[in-house]
Amino acid sequence: MTPVVIVAAATGVASAALYLRRRRWVDAGLAATAGLALAGLLALPSSVTPVVDAVTVTDATVAADVAQAGRIVVSGHGLREAQWRDLPLRPLSWQAPSGDLLWLDFPRTLALGRTFALTVRREPASGPWRLQLLAENGAVLHEARGGGAQLTVRWLPPLAERLLLRARLLDDAGKTLQEGPVPLTVVPALPLHVVGRFGAPSFDTRVLNELLHDGGALLDWQTVLGKAVTRSEGVTALPAPANAAVIDASWFESQGGTARAALLAQVAQGMPLLVVGGNAGAPAVWQQALALRLAQQPVTTEQEDTRHVAAAGTVLALPPAPWHPVAGGDWSVLAADQDGKPWLWQRPWRQGRIVWLGVAGWHRHAITAPAALAQWWQQVLDASSRASLRSVGWVKPDPLPVAGLRTELCAHGVRPGGTVAVDGQAALAWQARTDQGGAACVAFWPRQVGWIAARSGKEATDMYVFGADDWPAWQRALRQEATQRYAARVLPGDTGTTAGAPRLPAWPFAVLCAAALLGLWWRERR
Repeated sequence: MTPVVIVAAATGVASAALYLRRRRWVDAGLAATAGLALAGLLALPSSVTPVVDAVTVTDATVAADVAQAGRIVVSGHGLREAQWRDLPLRPLSWQAPSGDLLWLDFPRTLALGRTFALTVRREPASGPWRLQLLAENGAVLHEARGGGAQLTVRWLPPLAERLLLRARLLDDAGKTLQEGPVPLTVVPALPLHVVGRFGAPSFDTRVLNELLHDGGALLDWQTVLGKAVTRSEGVTALPAPANAAVIDASWFESQGGTARAALLAQVAQGMPLLVVGGNAGAPAVWQQALALRLAQQPVTTEQEDTRHVAAAGTVLALPPAPWHPVAGGDWSVLAADQDGKPWLWQRPWRQGRIVWLGVAGWHRHAITAPAALAQWWQQVLDASSRASLRSVGWVKPDPLPVAGLRTELCAHGVRPGGTVAVDGQAALAWQARTDQGGAACVAFWPRQVGWIAARSGKEATDMYVFGADDWPAWQRALRQEATQRYAARVLPGDTGTTAGAPRLPAWPFAVLCAAALLGLWWRERR
């Protein structure tokens, strides 16, 4: 109820009360009627009745059509996310149709030496099926079999190149169910220069040192052995500025304010910092230096809180660290295990970032699962150094760009207002987007199927545009998910009157108010 409505009703009640004090019963009734009728008139929705009660959306629907409608009727699987964002919020009438749906999850860009993984999920899952990853010449690179809803295939690219692989789904009899392109750009791996500082020796530290050394990283490694004894490994000075730093919590806690400030100054200039939190013991230090609140984890003898992380098809059981960050403020969860338990946290630090690793005991897997452990640490380093090793970190929010439909391209490390050149498009200006983690984005309509290139300054990337007939089951699934998100954004009261709901006319209130006022005026004139 608006203040104007309240004032109108209060005025009518007050006038009626004054007439009642003078025992003028009829005048009091007329005053109350006039005030309440005026309040009812003002309380009616001020918006104009929609010209169209309902509109059925299609790919050709424009925002102007929906703006005049009271509600939206959706037939089929709905629209894509970019199409829904162009339409104003209206109540939705939609029943999700049944049918085969498909979801594909794979990286578009991969550093050389990393394992490519393609995960396909079906709905509904019916009987045994196979998933094949095919090379450009049709050779089978990897095959997975199963009877569940999800299968994953993996492959290690041998060269840095742009590839258009294919994925094929077959039933138990060998009949092809779905097949479509899988684009992948393999980029050269950046040389890793790591600074390591540790307050105490441990088996975990030794295994991490060996993994980085075997991976070709150039190390500046120091471990405190005693009060005045420090063991140094690797080079005494890196030939280039470090692009990653790894420390354990006890080293940071034992340093003075000057050493901490020097380290954080390097992070502020863009160097990612990974904190191994297994030996943390001074929460006040982290609260003061990094605004990080640590919560002590309960001690369990049955390993109830063990984190189960997957790498190279193997699940590694890692015990949690004694202290875990409390998400909030600038700190957020970066990674969680299969049960949803977080084990990696992050926060931005000017141009860099700080990542907290909340598990320990990985040295136990160095003999039983060395390949899985190496890939898991590769994932940790990739996650902690993302958007920091390169001046521009490209982000492609649309999982399935289709020719003729609007798509987006985002990037970290670019200046809003700067320009980006996209094949077949005029110069586009970066625009800040809060929903993409601070990245800047551009929107465009790709005209044809195939690879397109984008360049911003000295950094460039490739994007593959799919055809309208590629992966129809995946397109249906994306449309349904986008339609569900649109329906969730529509709240009661967002659009005024819902089509089909009873709408009170305004003229009875106006006539009643005018009649009461005229009657009151006539009685006063007498």
